[in-house]
Formats: sequence, structure tokens, C-alpha cells
Amino acid sequence: MKRKTISEETGKTKMDAPANIDGGEHPANPLPNPPETFPPEERPLHEGFMREALAMAQLALDTDETPVGCVFVHNGAVVARGMNATNRTLNGTRHAEFIAIASLLSPTPLPASTSPNDLPQPDPSRPAYTADVLPECDLYVTVEPCVMCASLLRQFGIRKVYFGAANDRFGGTGGVLSIHDCASVDPAYKVSGGWLREEAIMMLRRFYVQENGKAPAPRPKKERVLNLEVEPLVKPTGDNPS
Repeated sequence: MKRKTISEETGKTKMDAPANIDGGEHPANPLPNPPETFPPEERPLHEGFMREALAMAQLALDTDETPVGCVFVHNGAVVARGMNATNRTLNGTRHAEFIAIASLLSPTPLPASTSPNDLPQPDPSRPAYTADVLPECDLYVTVEPCVMCASLLRQFGIRKVYFGAANDRFGGTGGVLSIHDCASVDPAYKVSGGWLREEAIMMLRRFYVQENGKAPAPRPKKERVLNLEVEPLVKPTGDNPS
């Protein structure tokens, strides 16, 4: 009898089921400009920001959300954070990237993990950002942006995206479609994938072995075993990460 993959058994919506969570699939396309193509002295900087994104993903996991997290970086500093909020809001568009951009452009810093109805008090010392800052920002996100988010990022003119695990079901930056650099009226943006990939995948797996009370048809998962092995990547592509 063929074993079902976690994504086949889960009650999550497809948009909330990033690929590679069960270790049984590889990205349809090799990861673009993976960490190995960067000079060794540059990697710790990017890994540090990706760990910030993983911290947001952990916060999502701790609150029963799909563990995808992100940070936006401007001039070497994190200016916005986001995590998936689709379960809490019952809104399939509340992906980490949407949450972070909304927080960045809000007059007050929107909380990434609490109800939008419980906003903090205005902070006069907080910089007032507009959409004009996004072309000067880099995004670090634990899972390749989906087609929806990849399009959002291109319309805002993001400078570059660094992601962890590939998304070969809904990826918009090479996993399925190449929204980031296809023919368009909006400028293309650069992409680099595979940063702390194993940690991102393991966090997703921990989520998908849990019960999901928000699923349309919840399925028992008591017999599901967490797979601790992450299969190696196919041969990477890209030799110019800049």
C-alpha cells in the first residue's frame, strides 16, 4: 500500500501546505543562487536574518499557525516582521509577507502575532515608512513565496528575496512559476533559495503532524511519526548571487 504524504493527509488548505514537508519530493527546479554560491564571509549575515525569520515561524508554530515567518531588512536592519495568520483570521491571504508589509506601512507597528483589534499605542519615534522604501528592502522568508505573495512583492518592487525551503506546489519564484522575473511591466527582483532550508522544513513537519481543529475535515494524526531526515537538494543553479 502506498504511503500517503503528509500534504495528502493533512486537512490544511493547499495554499497553506508548502512543499518538501515530508522529504519525499524535490523542487521541480533547482534552487536559485543557493548559499553555496555566496562568498563564505557573506553567509553569516544572511543566515542571521533568516534566523530572525525562523523565530517568527516558531512563533507561528507556537500559536497553531502554519510555521512560515519573514522579516524585511532595510539598510542592514529589520524594519518589519510577519508570520502566517490564516488560521487565526480564517483568511487565506494572511500570509507572512502580507502581514509584514501591512505592519511596515501602518502608522503604528501592527503586532505580528496578536489580533489586529489590539493595536499598540502610536510611537512618535518610529520611522514613518511608505511603499517607496520597499525597493530598498530585502525579504528573508522561511518558505519560498507562493504565487500570490511573489506577485505582491513584484508590484511593490522588492529588491531581493532570500528563502529557506522550496515550494514546488505553489512557489512563485521558480518553484512553479517565475513571477519574480517573467515578462511584466514591473521590475524583476532577484532570488536566492536554500538558506537554513533543513530547519525550515523540520518546522513545517512539526506542524503537519499536529491536529488541526480549523481544518474543514480534521483527521486524526496520533499515529503519524515525525520524519527527521531531510533529503539533499538536486544540483543547484546560479553563479552570480549579487
